[in-house]
Amino acid sequence: MTVHTVPIVLDFDEGIDRKTLRRLRDRFLAVNRQRWERAHSALTYRQQIVLEILPLVFHINHPALPGYVDGDCPYGLSHYQPSELTLSAARRLSRTFSLRDEGKRKPDLDALFLMGSPGTLGHSVASDLDLWLCHRSDLPDRGVQCLERKAEQLSRWAATLGVELHVFVFCAEDWRAGRQRAEVTGENCGSAQHFLLLDEFYRTSIHLAGCHPIWWLIPADRESRYDECVRQLVGCRFIPGEEYIDFGPVPAIPEEEFLGAGVWQLYKGIDAPWKSILKLLLIECYAQTGGQPLLSSVFKQAVFLGTTDADELDPYVLLYNRLESWLSDPDARLRLDLVRRSLYLKAGLPLTRTEVTPEQWRVRLLTQMVARWGWPETTMSELDNRQRWRAEEVTVLRRTIVAELTHSYRLLSRMAREHGTRAAISAGDINLLGRKLYAAFQRKAGKIEQINPGLAPSLAEENLAFHHQSEQGGDGEGWLLYRDLEDPADAFWQPVIRRSGNLTELMVWCYCNGLLTRSTRLNLKAGHSVASVSELKEMLDALSRFLSFPVEPADRDALSRGVRPLRNLLLINVGVDPQAHLTEKGLHKLSARHDSLGFSGGRENLVIAIDQVTFNSWHEVSLQHYAAGDTLIQCLKNVLASVVSNPSDIPDIQVHSHNRGHGTAIARRVHELFSDVLRQFFAGGVGPHPLRYVIEMDRRYFLLQFNGAEPGFIVLGSFGALLEHLSLPQEQYLPVVFDRYAIPEAPALRAVCQASEPDNIQVFYRIRGERASIWVVDELGSISFWEQRVDSRRYFLTPLLRFLENLIERRMLRRSDVPAVLAGVQCYEVISRDGHWRADYRPGDDSGTPLPGLEVQAVGVQEGSSRVRFDIFCGEQEFTVQEYGDRLIPAVAHYIRSLRQSHEHYPVYLTDVHLPHDLDPQIYQQDIQTSQYLYYRSVLEESLNRELQTGR
Repeated sequence: MTVHTVPIVLDFDEGIDRKTLRRLRDRFLAVNRQRWERAHSALTYRQQIVLEILPLVFHINHPALPGYVDGDCPYGLSHYQPSELTLSAARRLSRTFSLRDEGKRKPDLDALFLMGSPGTLGHSVASDLDLWLCHRSDLPDRGVQCLERKAEQLSRWAATLGVELHVFVFCAEDWRAGRQRAEVTGENCGSAQHFLLLDEFYRTSIHLAGCHPIWWLIPADRESRYDECVRQLVGCRFIPGEEYIDFGPVPAIPEEEFLGAGVWQLYKGIDAPWKSILKLLLIECYAQTGGQPLLSSVFKQAVFLGTTDADELDPYVLLYNRLESWLSDPDARLRLDLVRRSLYLKAGLPLTRTEVTPEQWRVRLLTQMVARWGWPETTMSELDNRQRWRAEEVTVLRRTIVAELTHSYRLLSRMAREHGTRAAISAGDINLLGRKLYAAFQRKAGKIEQINPGLAPSLAEENLAFHHQSEQGGDGEGWLLYRDLEDPADAFWQPVIRRSGNLTELMVWCYCNGLLTRSTRLNLKAGHSVASVSELKEMLDALSRFLSFPVEPADRDALSRGVRPLRNLLLINVGVDPQAHLTEKGLHKLSARHDSLGFSGGRENLVIAIDQVTFNSWHEVSLQHYAAGDTLIQCLKNVLASVVSNPSDIPDIQVHSHNRGHGTAIARRVHELFSDVLRQFFAGGVGPHPLRYVIEMDRRYFLLQFNGAEPGFIVLGSFGALLEHLSLPQEQYLPVVFDRYAIPEAPALRAVCQASEPDNIQVFYRIRGERASIWVVDELGSISFWEQRVDSRRYFLTPLLRFLENLIERRMLRRSDVPAVLAGVQCYEVISRDGHWRADYRPGDDSGTPLPGLEVQAVGVQEGSSRVRFDIFCGEQEFTVQEYGDRLIPAVAHYIRSLRQSHEHYPVYLTDVHLPHDLDPQIYQQDIQTSQYLYYRSVLEESLNRELQTGR
């Protein structure tokens, strides 16, 4: 029943009666008392002590009370005398507690308020308690920090009683000046709003102790002259100023707050949509109806006029009445219905299962409102049975909520742009909130949508059935998700929960949204895939180890930085038998090769398909499916690319493969490969390091390397093609690293690559009988390889060493900045001992002994866009391209034969080659790489020796 008393009118022009001011204050305190009692009654008996003891723990600094930090912590609430209820609560906590007389000590604290939902229709068992603790303005920083530590201690104590308590410590002077320290957290709107928060405080706050708000005494129609009225009340001593606290007026909401507040409510709406919808719509209402009074003003005006009944002044009732009036247009019917549902669900009162009793004032008040709305029983029953909501209903509802939240935000954002106002929110906070919204609501390829942001208590299903589309008589490769199929034939008559082209995507979606738990019974109709229930259970175990459910939202620290992957789960060959094609070929097992990437005699790759599940630092879950082409290399390339922006934190890699077809060995091999590759490219937490990583797989060779920040790969079809590619020129030193299972038939090459060094020319050789294998690794890591006959073990390297020394000498003469290590050539012999291959250093042995035959030199000539051609000098005899043209090589061979005695057939070795700097007509090469000289030397030597053999 509404309680009316005589209206109070304050005439600041004619004079103010002190008794009238006290009656007005007492009227607000009467409303305050009702709200406190309602907030107290909403708590359990065990929790009520929190509300009872709060003023006392800040009024005295007693070690027996909760939250005690140290003896120097500020304390004392202005004009506060603890009630017997509070003292009794203190004695329940500590039998030895006694209240000491502090004399006339100046209190450190001005006031203590509770604000928000407590004592209102919207206060549910899940609601938290937001406390405003106001200290005096001259309190030193050390004292403020001590109060904040005490507040944290008190919050932890309250949590042990099941109460979520948040204490905000500040002073009223800083608040009025906009100097309050704030950053966006789960319970703090940071820089997003000031006047909107003050509007909410004035209409919802419960005064617990200390000074009263002076705002109570300023008539609503005088809000624009607030400061003048305050000066008159205090300056003329109508009220004792030390008994009141001043947070300032709320004459109107400035336009610059709307955008920040809209973003903030969207942020809150991710986890608590019902309350955010109501607040966001109120902000939109304020923005569009600027001429109407704020709800705080409506509340104050009602008290002035004599209304003190808590029902009529309930903040949620006032909020609903304003929105209902604003959404009265028939076109807004759906939005008004969403407001009503949001208010009903925020209250958390299942009216269809609750009887109205005198002490259940919230039930009575909500019942009256629902009756006014004309809701049928079915509507309430639907909302009261949230625990029975299924994924389909929640998905539709979530889309409605997201659409509404997004609509309001875009409208406010557009208004801010049109009015040219700056948002009253810092760039850092709006960026932080934007990232939170992006992570929660933004759709993107592969992202697993979270459909239940606090809409239903649980979506867990007792029975889930996964049917391959081919089971329905179609030709598709997709999958269908059903529930409670006793008979698989019932699938034709049952609704589909979800469709997907990928079994793994269905499993991950079910797990991340809570449909799939360890107690869920699974059914499977695999069609022409080879998936099984046991495989699904193994996948569930792998997902549970990979990611905890529910997926918690990312914290401020994570959102303040760029997004990065935290961990990846690679699910290999889901629903695929990797050996099916081998069995068909009769190649199931034909050799001792156990490498999963080169299995059996056919060296078959057993990794057919990969599903990569990624959990990132913004707590998004995404899935990427690889089923065509070189799946493993594609996946590896993408993982490498994701690490580049933050190489110091390499994401964890987990791999799972069903035990069908060597699954354990496949998972182990893939895990080894990814770990090895990541370790090489990002050693020391930096990178990507310049190198070439070679993987042998499926009878081919894959060479991975980075081009700047972008990883790529080259496929080489044979070992010869690999050697040819490794000899190509490089722009920088690129060592070659072989995967642990690569090139088992060429261990010598692995030893050569392991011994290579930058800015150096290294010659490696291995002699077997009358043949030698020779590798030259040049200053940039290019590898030249050939085999040659060994006529003299002592001198077989002399022509090569002399060639390389000539090359180095020219470089040193031409440039002064050539690294000192290039002053010589280092020689190594590749040997095998006890099954281990290594390169042993051997000093180069070129004592200047004359070589048999002539000193043959070649000088390159580049003419236009044609290929490079060479003038050749045999001792003092010159053979030029201009004179001999295409007959140059035969002419040189004929000359050499004419000089040899007894028709000797030893080969020709070039001791020097000069190359033009415009080998590529479009580029001037300041430095031509050693491997390029070796290439043209080998081409010329091969041509000459072939002509010597065929022309005799």
